[in-house]
Amino acid sequence: MMSDSELLSIQYRTLFLTTQSGRIERENDPDHSSGPRLWLAGCTSGNVCGIRCDVADGIAVEIGALLASEPPFVARNSLPKHLDSYIELLSRDATAPTSNLGLIYQLPNGLRYESGATLITSDSDEGQRLQTSLSNHGMPDQLVKLGFRNVSDLWLPWCMAQQEGRLVSVAFAARLSKAGACLGVVTVPPFRGKGYAAAVTAEWSRLPSLRSRALFYSTDQSNSSSQRVVARLGLRFLGASLRLT
Repeated sequence: MMSDSELLSIQYRTLFLTTQSGRIERENDPDHSSGPRLWLAGCTSGNVCGIRCDVADGIAVEIGALLASEPPFVARNSLPKHLDSYIELLSRDATAPTSNLGLIYQLPNGLRYESGATLITSDSDEGQRLQTSLSNHGMPDQLVKLGFRNVSDLWLPWCMAQQEGRLVSVAFAARLSKAGACLGVVTVPPFRGKGYAAAVTAEWSRLPSLRSRALFYSTDQSNSSSQRVVARLGLRFLGASLRLT
């Protein structure tokens, strides 16, 4: 069984593409998004962290020294000990970074959750037919408003919930590596709070293509809706995270 720090290391390698020296090059997403200047995550057995490759070497060395003395970042509503110093150092050669505090949960493979919705997965025959239909006829308005402008925005593998003839919730691989997968999940506003996000999350965790991967569910500290999904599924808390972008 892997330790929590080993799991966080897998998440780091899943979230980001890195240079040979281990610095963050960019996000590991199809959009090739720019990664954070600093990422820190912690659990009871220690911290995992990364610094973006364009941070000046001298500043990176100073940040690295602080990270080495950072206590395990595990509390749900706490701040890293050296947060102000990280911000000050990153502000020296660029604009002041914006910060995001998150919570990381382990998502077990093979969860079940009953919702009454029809669930469609990308690797099923029904999912292939749906994808063809969406490609030919365009995305429904409710998904476009959530950022799914076309089929290419449905990052594989995915699971959708259909209710009342509408696609109401989507779980997808926000980040995918050989060893891990980070979940993205979103629900159409009128259908939120009804368990559909929990249903697609659970079904997504059962996909054969994810069976050998460690799965992660992350959320902002302030995102109460995502934390309700965590409570519905009984996910285990791994630790806290910080992004300085």
